Amino acid sequence: MNIFARKRNKSAESSVFKDMNKKQKRYEALVNVYSPDLYRYAYWICRDPDIAQDLVQETCLRAWKSLDSLLDDKSAKGWLFIILRRENARRFERKQLQIVDIEDHAVADEYDSSAEMESELLRRKILTLPDDYKDPLLLQLVAGFSTEEIATQLELNKNTVLTRLFRAKNLLKSSLTTVSKENEAAHG
Repeated sequence: MNIFARKRNKSAESSVFKDMNKKQKRYEALVNVYSPDLYRYAYWICRDPDIAQDLVQETCLRAWKSLDSLLDDKSAKGWLFIILRRENARRFERKQLQIVDIEDHAVADEYDSSAEMESELLRRKILTLPDDYKDPLLLQLVAGFSTEEIATQLELNKNTVLTRLFRAKNLLKSSLTTVSKENEAAHG
């Protein structure tokens, strides 16, 4: 190999290392900035710290693999949340749930206060909403996205997002009012 070929190889090798270093720094910056938000959202969805951590790790792994497809760092948060939501959906595709007869198991009271119980009721009611309403609501309430960001992320018109948020809140209100009336009737 002549001297020119060696210089050309070293130059190409140096360029590859520079590109990898740039990608590594970009990735670390994204993870450092957004991992707390990703974890909070994942935990809100699954209520299990280990599963939430796994979801964030899987999200970060997929983000690393496709980091070159992120053209604008300003859209990184939305991009990461899309990956996280898809990872959560994959979790249910892979998981085979065991069916257990409730009468065979003792059920403990898992709430220490009525505030915890109300919070859990709200969480469960949100999770029963149709996905068209649940996704924008969670993105707004838990992840803190604006209407425009939600529209971009879900590939919807801004007005459609506003309508879905309005309907989601009305469905929640109706559902919680029904529960409240049932509780009053049972205790009153």
